[in-house]
Amino acid sequence: YRLTEKQFQQKSIILFCSVYDIAFKPDGSQLIIAAGLRVLVYDAADGTIIQPLKGHKDIVYCVAYAKDGKRFASGSADKSIIIWTSKLEGILKYTHNDSIQCVAYNPVTHQLASCSSGDFGLWSPEQKSVNKHKVSSKITCCGWTNDGQYLALGMMNGVVSIRNKNGEEKVKIERPGGSSSPIRSINWNPSKWQWSTREWRDRFCEGDERLIVLWRTCLSSLMTLSAKARSKAKAITVDRDEHNDILAVADWGQKLSFYQLSGKQIGKDRTLTYDPCCVSYFSKGEYIVMGGSDKHASLYTKDGVRLGTIGEQNAWVWTCRVKPDSPFVVLGCQDGTIACYHLIFNTVHGLYKDRYAYRDSMTDVIVQHLITEQKVRIKGRELVKKIAIYRNRLAIQLPEKIHIYELYSDDSSDMHYRIKEKICWKFDCNLLVVCSQHIILCQEKRLQCLSFTSVREKEWVMESLIRYIKVIGGPPGREGLLVGLKNGAILKIFLDNPFPITLLKRSTSVRCLDMSASRNKLAVVDEHNTLLVYDINSEVLLFQEPNANSVAWNTQCEDMLCFSGNGYLNIKASDFPVHQQKMQGFVVGYNGSKIFCLHVYSMSAVDVPQSAPMHQYLEKKVFREAYQIACLGVTDSDWRDLATEALEGLDFDTAKKAFIRIRDLRYLELINSIEERKKRGESDNELFLADVYAYQGKFHEAAKLYKRTGHESRALSMYTDLRMFEYAKEFLGATDPKSSRILMTKQADWAKSSKEPRAAADMYLSAGEHLKAIDIIGEHGWADMLIDIARKLDKAEREPLGKCALYFKKLKHHGYASEIYSKMGDLQALVQLHVETRHWEEAFSLVEKRPQFTDDVFVPYAQWLAENDRFEEAQKAFHRAGRQNEAVKVLEQLTHNAVVENRFNDAGYYYWMLSMQSWWICCSLDEMLKKFEHFQHLAELYHVYRSIQRYTDEPFSSHMPETLFNICRFLLNNLTKDKPRGISKVNTLYALAKQSEKLGAYKLARYSYEKLQELYIPSRLQDPIELGSFKIPRCARSDREVLPLVQFYLDEGIGDEEAVSLIDLEKIGSGHFMSDNSCTALRLDDGLDDAEEDPFTAKMSFEQGGSNFVPVKVSRLVLRSMSRRDVLIKRWPRPLKWEYFRSLLPDVSITMCPTCFKVQHF
Repeated sequence: YRLTEKQFQQKSIILFCSVYDIAFKPDGSQLIIAAGLRVLVYDAADGTIIQPLKGHKDIVYCVAYAKDGKRFASGSADKSIIIWTSKLEGILKYTHNDSIQCVAYNPVTHQLASCSSGDFGLWSPEQKSVNKHKVSSKITCCGWTNDGQYLALGMMNGVVSIRNKNGEEKVKIERPGGSSSPIRSINWNPSKWQWSTREWRDRFCEGDERLIVLWRTCLSSLMTLSAKARSKAKAITVDRDEHNDILAVADWGQKLSFYQLSGKQIGKDRTLTYDPCCVSYFSKGEYIVMGGSDKHASLYTKDGVRLGTIGEQNAWVWTCRVKPDSPFVVLGCQDGTIACYHLIFNTVHGLYKDRYAYRDSMTDVIVQHLITEQKVRIKGRELVKKIAIYRNRLAIQLPEKIHIYELYSDDSSDMHYRIKEKICWKFDCNLLVVCSQHIILCQEKRLQCLSFTSVREKEWVMESLIRYIKVIGGPPGREGLLVGLKNGAILKIFLDNPFPITLLKRSTSVRCLDMSASRNKLAVVDEHNTLLVYDINSEVLLFQEPNANSVAWNTQCEDMLCFSGNGYLNIKASDFPVHQQKMQGFVVGYNGSKIFCLHVYSMSAVDVPQSAPMHQYLEKKVFREAYQIACLGVTDSDWRDLATEALEGLDFDTAKKAFIRIRDLRYLELINSIEERKKRGESDNELFLADVYAYQGKFHEAAKLYKRTGHESRALSMYTDLRMFEYAKEFLGATDPKSSRILMTKQADWAKSSKEPRAAADMYLSAGEHLKAIDIIGEHGWADMLIDIARKLDKAEREPLGKCALYFKKLKHHGYASEIYSKMGDLQALVQLHVETRHWEEAFSLVEKRPQFTDDVFVPYAQWLAENDRFEEAQKAFHRAGRQNEAVKVLEQLTHNAVVENRFNDAGYYYWMLSMQSWWICCSLDEMLKKFEHFQHLAELYHVYRSIQRYTDEPFSSHMPETLFNICRFLLNNLTKDKPRGISKVNTLYALAKQSEKLGAYKLARYSYEKLQELYIPSRLQDPIELGSFKIPRCARSDREVLPLVQFYLDEGIGDEEAVSLIDLEKIGSGHFMSDNSCTALRLDDGLDDAEEDPFTAKMSFEQGGSNFVPVKVSRLVLRSMSRRDVLIKRWPRPLKWEYFRSLLPDVSITMCPTCFKVQHF
């Protein structure tokens, strides 16, 4: 592949005067030529002259066309500028002081710049005058930037002046040659392209390794700088923002240079071997066309590297122009010749598997990995003529040498190449091939094998022209070549063998060749576009296909190839029909599922799913080959098809691999289970296939196979698990009642899980599953259905009846539950039911008939009464149940709770009840007698302490001071070392002190305060107690008080009945006795006048200085002297003794309760 030059017209246009300038109309339809005294207009399509334009009186030096195509201008040595319309009519003429050297239209504003030897002018259609600006030297050329903002002027003194639209100079570029190197031509690059960092480096460093190292150091340092410092550093090194406007300058010092808009030079000057006369950009700024004194038109890269000659003339090339948006170049020569050339850039490339190398920008080589889309550019400075790539080798042929590159590593994804060898010979060849250690040059009929050290090792001369050559692999240094000749011969050549091997000989010329991966099949495309596939060993034609222009075997599959032709891609597998799909281009490679296609100048990797060939193999049930095709690349649905077909074909190994690819765990479990069963000795393929059908949803086919193999139960399970009960019934028929019941039960299970409980219950009943039906009905509270079931059940079916009763208990249907227990004869459960539902009357009625259930009824009844504060009834129930100890425990717990909660009134009452309970069971237990006295004592203490608590804790008290005073004295007198829980001695002493103070007993009050100081006093009482102790007056008043009641005892030998009879009830005294239904009251209006007159008073005595009370015992005589109104008797039941009390205060009304015998006064 090489750059070819082709002259557009065989006959050039020859004028009899020099051609100084050329301009194309923007649409490319007309060519304007400045020649002699005229402006010539030609048809650009065929070169015929349209019209010569007269108007100038001297030689026309320059022409320019406006970008809008409406007008063009011409400048002449007669110092005038003429504006012409597109209809070839002159509309305006203005002059300068000197001859006109060049003209240029602004590409945006259509402003015209006209330059003469001494000045330049700026004119626009909307202006009436021309703005002229003097210059110091003759202007030879000019050009506007792409955006029309600046105008560059090239001068005879070697200076390039860049001016704005108003003519003001902004940048002045002074070239080293000065006036000895006048500027002859300038041109702005028309592309919007920006140079990459690498290209800037190449231009800046010019291949100097020291400068390259410096460049890399600058860039690495730039990365570590701050934003502000980085911007300054960029301004110092390379300003990449001055981007699009690149000016090419050619002078007669034989130099080509490039500048930025700022005037900074890009790279170094390019040395030319001739005086340049014209510079023009080609192909949107990618290339430069130049002509001059060497009588050639040459092609350069955009950075000034010469690529070759476009055309050679007989005189200097004064001007060259590129036809807009086309590959045509027109030259104007000094001898009047006008030549047009068509430039064609052929594709220079190479391919090996998934690596594609191609020429870019004529001097660079890009290596592309077609799978990963990675690219690497190998920069060059010479024209790339040939490219060859093989494994880790890359060969690039340049005009005078061949460079051999190799990869840095053996990694398949490595894209870094380094230079290995340079062969500095000039080769002229048609084809270039590279191998591991050699390069192969193809020259018409000759093949030459050269080592990388330029040693020619072998040479083969063919009998006909070589049309195709390809490396087919092999050991390093011994690779094989596949060669196709024009006469139809196909040869195989090994590099270590001087003799070619003829594989096949045909009558038609070979156009394309490829060999299969196993080297057993050969594909040939001949000059008639026919694809022929041969067996190499037998030379038998296997098949042929028409309409083929290229062919490639799949490198991963022996039986697959693809070929292209007539806009279609054709894929053929084995001997199956061809699969077609649309595709433009030529097939050059086939690797797995990737087909590499060359279309025009670009190579692309087309990912083609191998679905069609895979399905072709599946149709023939060739699963292993189908799996190999699928591995090349198919869709997930294709993998599933393969897995399913292989599974149905009982190829479990292939099916397993396919299901693993799509990660279908369900089918993998099935295959593993089948493999385990096969290991256990199962070999019934029909049974395995039935399982497969069941998994695939082919239930009827699976059921038939199950039945055929004698596994009807599996079919039934399958249908029931899938809730296909109708199909299950059809499968069973009416032959097996047991199976029908099982089916009905499973259907009921499904209805239950589907939240259809009523239907499920009916189905369970139909299947005889009463327990499950009862559970559903009971959970949903359908009492009517439940009682119907219970009444239909036989009494011997105790478990379902018991469940019915339990659900009725939950539903609180006592009557239905009682009915069921009665039907069952379960009296124990019936009693329990009555107790739990608190139907006590029915329970008592049952106990009367069945005394053995007494404890089962009365104990819960007593507990229920106690919970409802009906303690007396609870006590009777406990006693009736014979549970005296439990009765006492209940009262003890209630008493304890009352004390803890400071409910002292309730505590006294509970202790009194405990004493009575102790009395009821004390007939045979002496311990209970002690408890009676203890509980009575505590009952009295808590009863009286309640008054003290109310006095100390509440703001008001209903008791008189005398009452509280006596209560405190009584409580303090009865408090022992073991103080009852909850009774506070502090509160008692404090209440006594306060009441003593009110009653004037200051000594006792002072004594109480002193005792309080010995105790721990709560914070709420500290201040009142301290204040009260200071307020008590110092006096000698006595604190002694007379007790209102005195207990006396009978002498020995006197019984209770005798004592009552001796007391004179009829004796008239000063008091009177009051009685009602609830209590007896004695009112003493007056006392005895003298203690000596009363025998009882005479009997009372106190031990002086002591605190112990001496009991008073009375004789029959004293009893006779007593009045019944003065005596209170506590008539305790036997075996307790009666207690006798005498009232000594006639003005105090005393009352005694006939039940608890507590004494109170008003």
